[in-house]
Amino acid sequence: MNQQRSFRDARDVGDGLASSLLRVGGLQERGELRRDVPADWFRCADLLARPVLFDEWREVLSSWLIGEHGSAPSQTAASYVMSWYLHVPAYVGALLLHHERRVPSLKPELLAFGLGEDRPHPEGMAVLGDAFYCLPTDPGSARPEATVVRDERALAGVLRAQYVAHAARFVRAYAPGTRLGRRMLWAAATDALDNSLWWAGRQGGTQDAEGAGVADAALVLDERHRPLTSASTLRLTDGPDGHREWARRRESCCFSYLLPGEAECGECPRVCAR
Repeated sequence: MNQQRSFRDARDVGDGLASSLLRVGGLQERGELRRDVPADWFRCADLLARPVLFDEWREVLSSWLIGEHGSAPSQTAASYVMSWYLHVPAYVGALLLHHERRVPSLKPELLAFGLGEDRPHPEGMAVLGDAFYCLPTDPGSARPEATVVRDERALAGVLRAQYVAHAARFVRAYAPGTRLGRRMLWAAATDALDNSLWWAGRQGGTQDAEGAGVADAALVLDERHRPLTSASTLRLTDGPDGHREWARRRESCCFSYLLPGEAECGECPRVCAR
């Protein structure tokens, strides 16, 4: 974009966050990104302000677990809800960084989500604000809603800071109602961000796309940024067919092994060497 153009011209020719959401939403195989909040969706800020809503969510999940597995250990239900909630700000941020090189506001007041009908996990997400951070070369960089940062490393830092601020509010709201410690909660926050950055690339369906997602994870989680519990744990491993493939070591436990007939996940911190 010609830097001499006026803000009025920029509003006409440069696209804003709404256009990004439409483009990114159209790339996803399942779920959706949208701007409105249907009647049965949750605003993240409402959950954090009224933790009893997390209790209700865990109750719905426990009923689903009993139907699927015949049992619903409290730690398993608490861990699932923990990971599913943290997936919302992590995935929204990862998708827009990966596809648009933009970072929206991840404040709880500006995010919402809806649960799937088949199981009570976030299936649709909404971004309710217009502001975004972007690079100087972004076609919408002259828009009044845009905040321009110097380079990709700075943009990654914005994403990390926005996500950590949201996660901190979640940890304060969620910890008192569960037996999960704060270290576990921050480990889950680390997993959600690392995995979402990887998954945003992996959904492209090619090795190059997956590699780009891994690169995003290495950019955002280049080292341990407290209170997150580690840098990105993505690494190449030998797959079952002999080919090298990407894998990551989990920082948190999902407690699925407490369900009847289940064992620890292969990348669970309970069994995986650190």
